[in-house]
Amino acid sequence: MATETQSSTAPADAPGLPQLDFHWWPGQIVWLVAIFVVMLLFVRLFAAPRVGGTIDAREDKISGDIADARRMKDEAELQAQAAAAETAHARAAAQRVAADARAKAQAEVAARLAVEEAKLAEQAAVAEARIGKARDAAMANVAGIASETAGAIVSKLTGVKATAAELASAAKGA
Repeated sequence: MATETQSSTAPADAPGLPQLDFHWWPGQIVWLVAIFVVMLLFVRLFAAPRVGGTIDAREDKISGDIADARRMKDEAELQAQAAAAETAHARAAAQRVAADARAKAQAEVAARLAVEEAKLAEQAAVAEARIGKARDAAMANVAGIASETAGAIVSKLTGVKATAAELASAAKGA
């Protein structure tokens, strides 16, 4: 009997790892398959749908955020275009106002210039008239002064006094 007890307990007393003993493999394989099936069912029924749902929710949120960002970008571009159009309109209006002010100022300057030129022309005409009168008066005196000077020169050079008729005819000839 001793041999029977030893033979039934022999695999347990065998040296080495019991996992490598072929005697225990059928039970180990059954437990491996059972645990694998339980884990597979757990992952398939509980873990994978939750992870997949989380991934889908995250993907939906990201795509929604991207859509919102594109919409905001489009709105910002429209606002930028509107601002650029308003700026161009304001610039054009400012240029029109500046051109109108420039034209008005030039018209005022031209009007003042015309008034001043008219005043200067009037003063020039008055001055020319005075100059003409002074020249005529001077020319009238020049003839008298020339006759007196010619008479003095003739009397000094010749010693004879010239007559007034001779002096007048000499002054007209000169």
